[in-house]
Amino acid sequence: QVQLAESGGGLVQAGGSLRLSCEASGRTFSSSAMGWFRQAPGKEREFVTAISSSGGTTYYADSVKGRFTISRDNAKNTVYLQMNSLKPEDTAVYYCAAIFARTFGSRYSRDYDYWGQGTQVTVSS
Repeated sequence: QVQLAESGGGLVQAGGSLRLSCEASGRTFSSSAMGWFRQAPGKEREFVTAISSSGGTTYYADSVKGRFTISRDNAKNTVYLQMNSLKPEDTAVYYCAAIFARTFGSRYSRDYDYWGQGTQVTVSS
């Protein structure tokens, strides 16, 4: 069993930055690909970014490419999402997710085995 706990959400003005963290329990973190998804009110959950188990490969949604950066520290069992140049349309609940014992991440939520509880990010205009 893997448990994921996100932190770092909050309220920020447009153009600002936030850094989300997701700490994982369990010994399988370093062998698991990780991803971030988000869900805005009235919308479906959407892919944001993913990172391979080693951290060497990353994927980004076009809407965040060049503004968001995913990284991980396997020694700390933590994955990060640095969000810069935030826009009001980035407002959503952000979830981290893990694919158990898989090297590469996925853009599809159905591929993920474990999910955090989510953290709210609100960007004001």
